[in-house]
Amino acid sequence: MVVMTTHPTPPTEPTQPSGATTPSRSARAYLCELFSLEGRVAIVTGGSSGIGRGITDALALAGASVVVVARGEARLAATAEELTALGCRVGWVGADLSTREGVRTAAERAVEVFGEPDILVNSAGINLRPPMDELGEDVWDATMAVNLEAPFLLGQRFGPKMAERGYGRIIHISSQQAHRAFVHSGAYGASKGGLEALARSQAEAWSPRGVTCNLLVPGFVMTPLNARLSSDPEKVAALAARTMIGRNGLAEDFAGAAVFLASAASAYVTGQSLFVDGGLSVH
Repeated sequence: MVVMTTHPTPPTEPTQPSGATTPSRSARAYLCELFSLEGRVAIVTGGSSGIGRGITDALALAGASVVVVARGEARLAATAEELTALGCRVGWVGADLSTREGVRTAAERAVEVFGEPDILVNSAGINLRPPMDELGEDVWDATMAVNLEAPFLLGQRFGPKMAERGYGRIIHISSQQAHRAFVHSGAYGASKGGLEALARSQAEAWSPRGVTCNLLVPGFVMTPLNARLSSDPEKVAALAARTMIGRNGLAEDFAGAAVFLASAASAYVTGQSLFVDGGLSVH
């Protein structure tokens, strides 16, 4: 485990175009009150690549102290180094979330970095897509362990303590496959359907005590998790054509939604699946 932190330097005021007006201090204060994550601690699983990396960047730049939990120490270290260079507080924990013991160990090591989290983002996942008639128990078990059981165990570890403190934000990364059969969903779709049900149960349990639990539902996003599809230009173009915006998603498309769901601004939003998919799901 490596911890890398710096003390941010005050930002330089941007140059205003001639005739432009500068937002009032009260406007800045209002926006900070709604969306700033200063003083908050976040844990992001799968936060060194893909959508998880986009969310890690967003939370860190919004002021949170972020612990990234994932496999691949080189990528973890690079993530922390890059964000530290921008003045963020970022640490990392190398972990295998495919076993219960691995999840529990990762949780305790993550707490050692900045303390108990206020924000938990479950972005780590695996996506194995054998044809349904070839789907074996090994793929089923591996998928459920990472995509559903790890978020459950982490929720059980951190959710009640968030509720005791009166504030918490749990954000899960779901999938189109939780809502429809899509590009051979298989075990992956079943795991994400279970994850959405889990989030609603967590919301029911902990939201009365200040802990919201929500999901982000991507469309097709150009990430390593979708390497098999993204390597086929025709399939990429066909998926882009199914959106209303006309392109597939990028990791940075999740920044605003993640900061919203992690911040005070979303206090009355819980148990919800927020689609960040360019309109794919309704086109």
